[in-house]
Amino acid sequence: MKYVVVSAGLSVPSSTRLLGDRLAAAVVGRLPATAPAEVEVVELRDLAVEIAQNLTSGFPGPALGAALEAVASADGLIVVTPVFSASYSGLFKSFFDVLDRDALAGKPVLVAATGGSARHSLVLEHAMRPLFAYLRAVVVPTGVYAASEDWGAEGLAERIERAAAELAALTGALSGTSAGASRGVAGDAAVPQARRTGSVRVGGFEVTPFAEQLAALRPE
Repeated sequence: MKYVVVSAGLSVPSSTRLLGDRLAAAVVGRLPATAPAEVEVVELRDLAVEIAQNLTSGFPGPALGAALEAVASADGLIVVTPVFSASYSGLFKSFFDVLDRDALAGKPVLVAATGGSARHSLVLEHAMRPLFAYLRAVVVPTGVYAASEDWGAEGLAERIERAAAELAALTGALSGTSAGASRGVAGDAAVPQARRTGSVRVGGFEVTPFAEQLAALRPE
């Protein structure tokens, strides 16, 4: 199982990268021992120049090309951005602008963001979720927002665990691997149950893999 963390943090150290690392560790911790996971981190800060060049030339440089390939080949994504002007950063958006339009179709994605104030937490719903819905990704129900005051406070760890359980369960279901034992996360975040149609339940929602949705559209 391969997971890719896309971090749009600009500083070093970065709370955005820290949140991505914590989410990745929580996801891997929910996978069975028989399904070892690989985690790769894409730091957009290091790709800023190549992203800008790709936008103007239409061709990625070697580092950006490798990052785009990593995202396209991942079983699941964890995407994390700082909040700028009440939305995701321009660097974050530009990276997904140069990604192949079909690269995320049917791919499980966990969205997360960091900001200085809890007032920006709706960025997950009004900006990030619509972006990845447009890219035809399967976004897990729980997004994770971390304001400055959330670090070390109650609530953040629980949100991380719930979102991680949902991503692990969804990627496990789509790959045919049993993943995501509940391990203390109650209710709908436990392992989804596959239907005969191939759909799964994650976070109270029934999710049908994109490939199956396409098959249903084909004429008999």
